[in-house]
Amino acid sequence: MTNRVAIITGGSRGIGAAIAEKLAMDGFDIAFSYARSASQADVLREKIEKLGQKALAIQADGSTVEGNKKVIAETIKYFGRLDVLVCNAGMYPYKTIDQVTVEDIDQTLNLNLRAVMVETAEAVQHMSAGGRIILIGSVFAERAPFPGISLYASTKAALKGFAKGAARDLGSKAITINVIEPGPIDTDMNPVNGEAAHLISSFVATKHYGKVNDIARTASFLASPDAGYITGTAIPVDGGLLA
Repeated sequence: MTNRVAIITGGSRGIGAAIAEKLAMDGFDIAFSYARSASQADVLREKIEKLGQKALAIQADGSTVEGNKKVIAETIKYFGRLDVLVCNAGMYPYKTIDQVTVEDIDQTLNLNLRAVMVETAEAVQHMSAGGRIILIGSVFAERAPFPGISLYASTKAALKGFAKGAARDLGSKAITINVIEPGPIDTDMNPVNGEAAHLISSFVATKHYGKVNDIARTASFLASPDAGYITGTAIPVDGGLLA
């Protein structure tokens, strides 16, 4: 018998890797997808295995339906079960609306939104009571404090609507679905010493960036039995950006 199994998409680095490690500490075997960073995927796989858990790294193009289905199918083939899905993969296009192309729109919708819908629809076919779906959104779904984030903000706002609707679909099955909305988190894609860090920090009540483990701990709670009565909602972890 294998342990409980969690999938983290876009899990080889940053927030995804932190969630993968935390859930491994919680006793989950871990499958995670990555697009290009094979070396980082190997490092994470080794970390999970050192924690005493099984790890499966899956290379997949998260912007395609085939890639989305592949992550679920390979996890089920390898582990034989699925308990938690964390949809973390995404992109952050930074363009004002007059600069946006149709290709930009398609790419952002496909990776940030369609992938979540496809993965969720596939995953729930294999989940039993107590299953958990966790979507990584953004506080920019609630507030767009500077120009250039219309595509990103719209896809993250859509995750909230999807979670509300899916919560109604899945409630009778005792499967929950929720959104975590990070504020500014120190990652290689959005470093605390980046060009926009001072501006972004100025919107935060605490005046500083959060850490990836702030998001990982929230995911750990939502994946636990203690969160069984929380579904269809979004939880900001933002240092007070929305205050």
